[in-house]
Amino acid sequence: MVKIGILGVGTVGTSVARILKDNADIIEARAGKRIVATHGVVQNTAKDRGVDLIISDDPNDVVENPEIDIVVELMGGVEEPYTLVTRALQNGKPVVTANKALLAYHRYELQALAGEVPLMYEASVAGGIPVIGALRNGLAANHIDSIQGIMNGTTNYMLTKMIDEGVAYDAVLREAQELGYAEADPTFDVGGYDAAHKLLILASIAYGIDAKPEEILIEGIESITPTDVEFAKEFGYAIKLLGIAKKSGDGVELRVHPTLIPQGSMVAKVDGVMNAVSVTGDRVGETMYYGAGAGGDATASAVIADLIEIVRGNTGPMLGYKKGLESGLKLLQPEAIRTQYYLKLKVVDRPGVLAAVTTTLSQQGISIASVLQKPSRIEGHVRLLLTTHECVERDVRSAIEALRSLEVVDDTIAMIRIEA
Repeated sequence: MVKIGILGVGTVGTSVARILKDNADIIEARAGKRIVATHGVVQNTAKDRGVDLIISDDPNDVVENPEIDIVVELMGGVEEPYTLVTRALQNGKPVVTANKALLAYHRYELQALAGEVPLMYEASVAGGIPVIGALRNGLAANHIDSIQGIMNGTTNYMLTKMIDEGVAYDAVLREAQELGYAEADPTFDVGGYDAAHKLLILASIAYGIDAKPEEILIEGIESITPTDVEFAKEFGYAIKLLGIAKKSGDGVELRVHPTLIPQGSMVAKVDGVMNAVSVTGDRVGETMYYGAGAGGDATASAVIADLIEIVRGNTGPMLGYKKGLESGLKLLQPEAIRTQYYLKLKVVDRPGVLAAVTTTLSQQGISIASVLQKPSRIEGHVRLLLTTHECVERDVRSAIEALRSLEVVDDTIAMIRIEA
């Protein structure tokens, strides 16, 4: 029998304990040994968790307990879990975690510390979708050209409602909060940080890139308006919050932001709270991973899959490399991103304004692909909606500053990147 201690018996931890009990026979058949959750750590011991565990509010009762064979960390946060996972590994206990924030900041330190002690984390990205296993194992023969995906169900639900039903951002956020998809403070989701943590984990496996959230481009969906949605529909685009990792020469772009993507693409068709990650390898081509990105049972399914792998002895190196990655890939700065762009401007409605805008863009090396003019609620003004051909981020930012200096252009200029 393999005994499991769970740090954090919330929604996911409760599901882990229940599935281990309810599906004990099939799990034992697949693992070769019975896996039993015996101990759990919570903040409030008075609350009934509905599971048969020895409950404590002291993490030492799991981390320092010689009877516990594997530690499951489901606490959330960064520094306290880092301390506890460190102690568990130092005590020779394998660890399974679903904590994306912990890995976004400390994955390389934990990899060095773990050594040959298993540290597994399939549930940290896209819930029950086995994309980490695919990168570490299934696609191990490939150089990864790109990763692109919807990695946050809350924002995907909100954008789906905005596009399909025309609901404004504030209204759909309130609805998401009422349904439990968004927290009272939704910043972590709608600001793109949750997706960024997941992207960093995938990029480490794919490219050996050791980057922190503060080093990459992260933008949320807070500024998406009905005008943007209308433009997207008219030009055959969907708007999705994407995590994007892309090899470009000897560098790697890492970015999270709202993105215009063709409506016919596979990722564009993923709606509601579902997640989807597209991975393109140099040998296999594009592969797609779709499913529930959150929820107790879906995430617990990934946790237990890791437990089974540990019990089988099939752990492998944490980030997928038995020796240092020698490709020479480096993290590209956000200013070096190369893609297409959508710009939204409010301008004075008079002759010569469009010429002034196009001339200013041309001076910055920006070529326009399409232009659409829409009425503005402010008398004497119109909205210009335009897309560019592929260009470099720094040039677009310079162009926006130059446009703001024009007397005929309002200071508020919105920009969304396009992935064709």
